[in-house]
Amino acid sequence: MSKRAEFLGSVCRENVEDFLRFIQLHKDPTEPFDVGEVLQELPRDQKEALWGRLASLLQGVLLELHPDFWEGLPAKGRGHTEEEGPADPKWSVWVVEAVTLVCRASLEVLQPGDSLSALLEVATLLHDVLVELPVCDSAPQLQIQLLCEACWKKGILGKEMFGRTALLHVLQRSFTLKKAGPEIQRVWELHSVLLDLDFSSEDNKQIIDLLLQCFITLQYIRHDDGKRFLVFLFSWSVDFISMIHGVVKNQLQFFNKSLVTHIAEVYFRAWRKASGDFLEKMETSCLQDLMQNCILLHRKSPVLPKARQIVSFFHKRKGDQNVDKMLHHLYKPILWRALSAPNFEVRANAALLFTEAFAVHDPTQSDVDATIQKQLDAIMVLLDDPHPVVRSTAALGVCRVLATCWEMLPRTVITDFLKKLVVELSADANSADVRCSVFKCLTMVLDNALSHPLLEKLLPALRNGLHDVSEKVRTAFLDMLLKVKAVRAAKFWDVCTMDHLLARLAVDSLPVCKRLVTLLFKSFFPVNESEGEWCLRCVSLIQMNPSAARRFYQLAYLHTTPTNIVKLMLSIRRALNSCIQTEVESTQLDDSNKENSSVESLLSAKDSVITAGLLEVLVILWKSVEKPLQKNQKALHYTVAKFSSVFSKYLNTFEDERCKVPLVLLASIMPAAAVPTFSCGVLSKLRRMDPAAERSDFGQLIDCMCSWRKISEVLELITDWLTEALPTSTKKAGAGRKVQIQQAVEAQPDLGLSYLDYLLSSSSGRESVLEGPAALGRLHRALGTWRSLLFSRLSPSEPHPSVRTALKALELEGRLSVHLQHHSPEGRDSLLALENMAAWVAKGALRFLVSAADAQGEVALQLARDTVESFLSLCRDVLLVGLGDDAFKGETLRLCSMILVTEKGFLSIPLLLCVLKEVTESLVRDEPNQQEVQGALLGVVANAFQKTVELLALRLRKDPEEGKALCQASSSALSDFLQVVLMWAGLPSNPLDGVFSTLFAAVIVENRHKLQKISHPEDLVVPHQVEQLPALSSILMEVVLRSPQVTRLFLSEIVSSLDSESIDCLTLLAAALHVLSVISHTSGCRSDVRRAALSVQKRLQQNVATPSNAAQHRTIYESSLETLSSILSS
Repeated sequence: MSKRAEFLGSVCRENVEDFLRFIQLHKDPTEPFDVGEVLQELPRDQKEALWGRLASLLQGVLLELHPDFWEGLPAKGRGHTEEEGPADPKWSVWVVEAVTLVCRASLEVLQPGDSLSALLEVATLLHDVLVELPVCDSAPQLQIQLLCEACWKKGILGKEMFGRTALLHVLQRSFTLKKAGPEIQRVWELHSVLLDLDFSSEDNKQIIDLLLQCFITLQYIRHDDGKRFLVFLFSWSVDFISMIHGVVKNQLQFFNKSLVTHIAEVYFRAWRKASGDFLEKMETSCLQDLMQNCILLHRKSPVLPKARQIVSFFHKRKGDQNVDKMLHHLYKPILWRALSAPNFEVRANAALLFTEAFAVHDPTQSDVDATIQKQLDAIMVLLDDPHPVVRSTAALGVCRVLATCWEMLPRTVITDFLKKLVVELSADANSADVRCSVFKCLTMVLDNALSHPLLEKLLPALRNGLHDVSEKVRTAFLDMLLKVKAVRAAKFWDVCTMDHLLARLAVDSLPVCKRLVTLLFKSFFPVNESEGEWCLRCVSLIQMNPSAARRFYQLAYLHTTPTNIVKLMLSIRRALNSCIQTEVESTQLDDSNKENSSVESLLSAKDSVITAGLLEVLVILWKSVEKPLQKNQKALHYTVAKFSSVFSKYLNTFEDERCKVPLVLLASIMPAAAVPTFSCGVLSKLRRMDPAAERSDFGQLIDCMCSWRKISEVLELITDWLTEALPTSTKKAGAGRKVQIQQAVEAQPDLGLSYLDYLLSSSSGRESVLEGPAALGRLHRALGTWRSLLFSRLSPSEPHPSVRTALKALELEGRLSVHLQHHSPEGRDSLLALENMAAWVAKGALRFLVSAADAQGEVALQLARDTVESFLSLCRDVLLVGLGDDAFKGETLRLCSMILVTEKGFLSIPLLLCVLKEVTESLVRDEPNQQEVQGALLGVVANAFQKTVELLALRLRKDPEEGKALCQASSSALSDFLQVVLMWAGLPSNPLDGVFSTLFAAVIVENRHKLQKISHPEDLVVPHQVEQLPALSSILMEVVLRSPQVTRLFLSEIVSSLDSESIDCLTLLAAALHVLSVISHTSGCRSDVRRAALSVQKRLQQNVATPSNAAQHRTIYESSLETLSSILSS
């Protein structure tokens, strides 16, 4: 039996395995069997019989399959194995796939006159399967989809049904697949299916939604065939255009710039292909709507730049007659009215569109010149607009017009525009944005070479832009100068003289200086010239402006290679060597000095300005290439060797004080072994330094020791001085080591502490200090020993060496502990040292915070106060940087509480409030699972705050002047503390509720006391301003009213106190009304004030229903009613 007969016999339920085997042979490229060839050889009656057998087989198989089974099918691996038999549902699916394949092959070999009823029946059955199944990436579904496509392309009966289903299925697949390119191509191939569909039919709603989804799908927007399909959709139905545009508008804000460009291209191509009603709808509903959005949208709207980008796509196609005509037609009813709109944003948006689309005209009309002239007049009016945003936009528009239409505009118009920009708008005193816009936009005009002759004459009038008060204007001016230089429109030094450029380089900010260096680099560092010329230009720059020279070479590394920087350094070295040839023969110094012969004539060792400038530049250049040199050790060693060989000569020759500074810096850059004479004497200089020396005298020497990693020697010197200066009885820090000082130099503990202060004040110094733990241990002990001297000084019976030195040692001991804790955060030894210091302060200093009986007691009081405040400042800083743990916070609060109970503890209230604020804020940042510890600490904070307010009130009663000064000094810290307390407001269990209770109680009691002293009705004055309140209330309310949130919390406390019936007498209610009167006149919290006033009214009605006959109570009651009425009616 032939293969063909076997194949025909296999198409039945009984021989289904043979049928599937034939399909597998067809799929195998190595097998000769091909279903298409078999079908082509079959006579007509056998083909029809085959199709009938396929229909029977398919119907039987479909009855056995559940629809959910299709979803689990894999996309690949669709073969069958020996283990699986006809009972397996997968066999049924493979049969469906095989039947679909045979049907597709049958469609390809159809002949005229073939009866298609049986084939159509099979295709319809498979079509129905595809419709009912959910979309997935299974092989049978894909085969059925391809079959539907083939049916539509062949045009068989019912092709519309097949085409619609194929398009729907392909659309759905294109949204689910990651690589949807092939599916999008199929969508485009099937786009003609839409011509047979009724847009208004409800049956097509699903496909319409999918089509709209195409416009927000990235794959369609970016794919070429996808864009063709999107363009085609604009021509499917007139009503569909509005739907498309609505979807695109809603999604515009989420598209990036490149996607919007693709969308704009789709719109443009759709407009070019449209005609008739489609064209009119496209222009009015889409393009004109976008234009209106570009005009009417708020400038901060995320849609505005995207809509403007689409419209600009059309503007860039100007010159095409159809585009010009369309823009004129669409802009005519909206643009000109918007240019004179009352809203400045509308005018600015319209001006931007107008100048971008200039000239808006219809090329088919005859009055084009008159139309353009009117538009030029309109632009001139925009330049005089009262709002700076419109003027800035108009300046941009004018420059854009001049850049693109220079050759078409009359010379008088060009001159008028440029004079308006250069003379008036560049000096606009009302807006820096306008001035900035002029300079930025003139760069656009400079792109047109035809503008250069005229601008060359006008640009010098802009020279003052270099010294504008606004940095962004100066930056824009320099960008314009860079453009002038780049296009060679003029010589930039003719626009702004070199002296002005260098003066600005010497003092301006980094962004401006970078541009100035870019502008001047080739003038002062001509890399194409010889190295000698580089040095000559360097000398010239120093002579012109030494400060500018330093700034120039700080940024020179941005514009050239490290190799060139090093070459310039060596050239400067040769120039400096020429200054000392009178002492050393030139051949001994450098054989190449002849290259610098032109420089030698300018230099002299006595010319300290130039030599110091060259040395400064040398150090700056070396610093700028320090990292590249570290990577190239050979170049580094060569450079160090060159400079070390002459360094001692430089020190001996250049004796001017200004030269010493860069020489010391130069020594700090090189290794200590490269400058042995100098490096060996640095410690000796520090040892013999004048005790009254300033930081500028010893700072550089200490920096040298840091860079040479010899800071341990400085620390040992400080430790030796601190130890030597102690009395014999207290020398405990150095008991284990005898220090021998070779020179007979008196110990200088104050100077040593100044050295330590300098080291701890800079990041590089701290890093160097913390690298030597051994030296730090001795130093820390020595500092601690001085604490005992401070303690003995506080006791009048014992001797006192240097009190201020001891106090400074205490401060530096604390600072050193803080840095050690930060350096080693895993332990708390340093925090423990600080806690011991706190205990010492509590034990040794607090007992002297008492009133002084004599001058000695006054000194002790001041010293004790300085000690306490110095330590409190240290605690505040520890908490501020987040180094304090709960134990440290507890010790700090304990010390604060002890200070507050001393007689003179009130003197430290400003600092105490700062500490309370830092403790409270640090607890906000702590883990939420530590509520018990937080609650205990915050309880101490609340109690300390209550005691603080009581002390303020007490001082105001005892000494009003001193109390008022103390309150004023504490107001800022109190305000900060209340802001932190706000963070805890609203929590279910707020430990700081008592803070506002304390404030309210203090204010209300003081006001009640004032009311109780009233003897005559004339004395009762209801306050309206904070200044009219009593002293403490005035200070506290002034702090409360600084923040609306604090004010609302304070008012909530008033309402809470009134509702709890803790205020139960007339004078307290009247005092509350006085406070509310002040708040109502100075704060915007109207609703909260009214709520508090209603609570007062309720209490008045309950407790004073029948007022007493006493005249004082009657006066207070009547005044309260009037005040209440005034508050409620405001």
